[in-house]
Amino acid sequence: MTLFAALLVLAAALPPSEIPQGTHLLLRMVNSVNTATAKEGDYIYMRTASPIVIDGEIGVPIESYVQGVVTHAKRSGRVVGRAEIAIRIETLTLATGKVYRMNPHLASVDSADSAQKVNPSAENDIKQGGSKEQDAGRIAILAGSGAAVGGMATRSIKGAGIGAGAGTAVGLATVLLTRGKEVILKQGTTLDVVFDRKVTLE
Repeated sequence: MTLFAALLVLAAALPPSEIPQGTHLLLRMVNSVNTATAKEGDYIYMRTASPIVIDGEIGVPIESYVQGVVTHAKRSGRVVGRAEIAIRIETLTLATGKVYRMNPHLASVDSADSAQKVNPSAENDIKQGGSKEQDAGRIAILAGSGAAVGGMATRSIKGAGIGAGAGTAVGLATVLLTRGKEVILKQGTTLDVVFDRKVTLE
């Protein structure tokens, strides 16, 4: 038997590697996804940002390709309704060219300076946070500006009150006509996923 044949026999005798259940994997977005334009069926492309070590060796190296799909997308509403997007991670492609089916769940998302986070009541769903404080601040600023303008124009407390009322009305109308923040998974955004079941790497 040649050395090459012996190595093939040895390789065939070795048990396949497995990604254990409960393993965490950090993914990095390659393309950007935004609830303003995303729709069900859109593909999401990622790369692994952390390796998976199996039996003391790297079983899944960083920069391995991962593909997912948008399963639900909803824009932010003008009065009620926060933006949300749900994704399903489907395949892992190694440098060897082998493709493996997988379906880990989303544990967390890098929110950066936004309030978006994984929705605990819906699997693989990312939801934008509320904007009540920002809305209240916007109304207060416009009300204050209206009071200042009204007071200067009439040089009276009554004029300031009228100006404040007008400013509040404008602020409220602005809030009602403006959509809330969208969920944006920018290129480079990281997602932490967890394997709910083992994946065999043959």
